[in-house]
Amino acid sequence: MASATEQLAKNMSLDAFGKAKELQQRILFTLGILICYRLGTYLPIPGIDPAQFSALFQRQEGGILQNLNMFAGGAIERMGIFALNVMPYISASIIMQLMTTASPTLERLKKEGETGRQQINQYTRYLTVLFALVQSFGIAQGLPVMEGIPQWFFILSTVVTLTGGTLLLMWMGEQVTARGVGNGISLIIFAGIVAELPKAIVQLIDSSWSGTMSFPFVAGILLMAVAIIVFIVFIERSQRRILIQYPKRQQGNQMQQGQTSFLPLKLNTAGVIPPIFASSLLLLPATVANFTVGADGGAPSGWLGTLVALLGPGQPGFILLYAFMIVFFCFFYTSIVFNPEETADNLRKYGGFIPGIRPGKRTAEYLDHVLSRLTVIGAAYLTFVCLLPEILRSQVPSIPFYLGGTSLLIVVSVTMDTVTQIQSHLVAHQYEGMIKKSRLGGKKR
Repeated sequence: MASATEQLAKNMSLDAFGKAKELQQRILFTLGILICYRLGTYLPIPGIDPAQFSALFQRQEGGILQNLNMFAGGAIERMGIFALNVMPYISASIIMQLMTTASPTLERLKKEGETGRQQINQYTRYLTVLFALVQSFGIAQGLPVMEGIPQWFFILSTVVTLTGGTLLLMWMGEQVTARGVGNGISLIIFAGIVAELPKAIVQLIDSSWSGTMSFPFVAGILLMAVAIIVFIVFIERSQRRILIQYPKRQQGNQMQQGQTSFLPLKLNTAGVIPPIFASSLLLLPATVANFTVGADGGAPSGWLGTLVALLGPGQPGFILLYAFMIVFFCFFYTSIVFNPEETADNLRKYGGFIPGIRPGKRTAEYLDHVLSRLTVIGAAYLTFVCLLPEILRSQVPSIPFYLGGTSLLIVVSVTMDTVTQIQSHLVAHQYEGMIKKSRLGGKKR
């Protein structure tokens, strides 16, 4: 008869993917959704003049449209039905999270648990529709129309198509989060960047062969991208572990020894959210402005033109505002996802304490102090990673946006989060398999 240790090793060596049917279904469902998303980026808006729009896009090369095109997975370059991508949803999420901290009503909804969270999500969807309608209407007015199609009909159909595409992506992202693997909205942005990344690398290498950029410079850009990826992985894996002790407890006639555990605090608690939020807000005013120039390619006039010029990628105004917004959203989002007072109350409720720190208010102050210092480091890290390629691009505009810090940060962070979720599913499945098949509970009679 096999010993308990041998049986445990046998169960752990099972082919987890072959046994975890639920995980297979989740992965296949996620891949199916992402494939549908990529197909949608190649479906053009009905009635658009492709030749005139291609000329308009080429005139904006290196500008705000290229940045928007990165988040849309190339859909803007082809003017596909998913050209707005999930940016209206992200903008709506930002507004709702800001309102949650300012409105007592929304704050009460947030504390009601799952019911309140669903209600806030519903408000976010309504606000997404409003943002999508406004952005799609501004875009439709500046797009070149094919001959024979009435302008009003083209605007109406474009607004319906772009708004419907955004809502479809929002639904697809929610379905991936609920029935797939990983965060659906982040995976949609991730899929768009990864799909266009090989094309950007090939263009960068071709530029060295054509003489536009020297080969050492291109090699330096690629090495810098690899170094940034390694740096991102190192920081995202870094944690500050706070020692938590639990006192001895008497259970029946037995005295149980005190337990020791750790409270892990990530160096970058906010994750990839601050750069996405900052980018979406910076690109929001320029989204409409660059499409309202019309087919003649003239620049926007008045205050709108001045705003677009100041907030163009690589401009000092863009870099400074981008850095400020990344730092702001780091602290803001960290304060939302981690509440020191609530954590301190939970520790006191279960008898846990930090050695040398009194439970309750002192523990909350200590956690807030540690978290603030970690957030400063995390904000500096995100600002450095996202702004270094922007500063280089201000000197050499031909560097592809897909090799920027924001895109690499999204790709690496989403990949790590998704792999972590897959590992969690595998561990849970193996744990269930050990309970069913091991004989650790006693011998069979």
